[in-house]
Amino acid sequence: MIWTEPPKPSTPSRFFETRSLLSLVLVGALVWSVAGAGWSGGIIHTGGGSALKDFVLALFPPELSPEFLKLALAASWQTVVHAVAGITLAVALGLPLGVVASGALGRPGRSRLALAASIRFLLAAMRSIHELVWAVLFVTAFGLSSLTVVLAIALPYAGILGRIYSELLDDVPDGPLDGLRSSGASPFKVLLYGRLPMALPDMLGYGFYRFECGIRAAAIMSFVGIRGLGYEIQLSLNDLLFSQVWTLLLFLVALVMLVDYWSTRVRRSLGS
Repeated sequence: MIWTEPPKPSTPSRFFETRSLLSLVLVGALVWSVAGAGWSGGIIHTGGGSALKDFVLALFPPELSPEFLKLALAASWQTVVHAVAGITLAVALGLPLGVVASGALGRPGRSRLALAASIRFLLAAMRSIHELVWAVLFVTAFGLSSLTVVLAIALPYAGILGRIYSELLDDVPDGPLDGLRSSGASPFKVLLYGRLPMALPDMLGYGFYRFECGIRAAAIMSFVGIRGLGYEIQLSLNDLLFSQVWTLLLFLVALVMLVDYWSTRVRRSLGS
């Protein structure tokens, strides 16, 4: 007869290390949010069903007049320009901040840890404020200009990209890096020839994803009053021209699909 050790009883510390606590917290948050919502007023207000029906039926067909298609194309171009400028500035800010936050540069020690922690705090502060809030703040300083949209996208996205870039650089395998270090490479050369090349595909993939988000953000921030897809959507909604709204939404979907296709081609070219 083979003696086997009986299973150890679960302890509170083991409970906190498992997924049970996370599941319990999520279920509790869901129940609390559903119970706290105000359901007394009804889900759909009077006339909401007919308005929703009119909006859906306006898709068949959308507004396809040459004049409006020209307007939608111009608004799409303005949205793309704002997104490209915003994400470019975000990468220019987020990449160096992410490198410093990863601790890839400098010698190990308290000074490097303190600097990395400070940069991580800065990145958290930048991304904690939504781009719409940044837009409202910048409107007071720069007015209804393209600079407002670009900066409102760039700052929070730089915080997000910097955080993700630092994590991707930290997750690079140590084997190739140890080979560079053993050959006498400096921390900067280890970063340049080791960490960055191995993390580049994932960094590009996430960068393109953020570019998609930037297009949507640029369209949404047009509701502040700056010309673009969001601005035209707001004008059409105010006039209850739902067929025009659908045309503008289809343009927005097409832009996101084009960026997704471009991202796939670039990543495949890097992998080949």
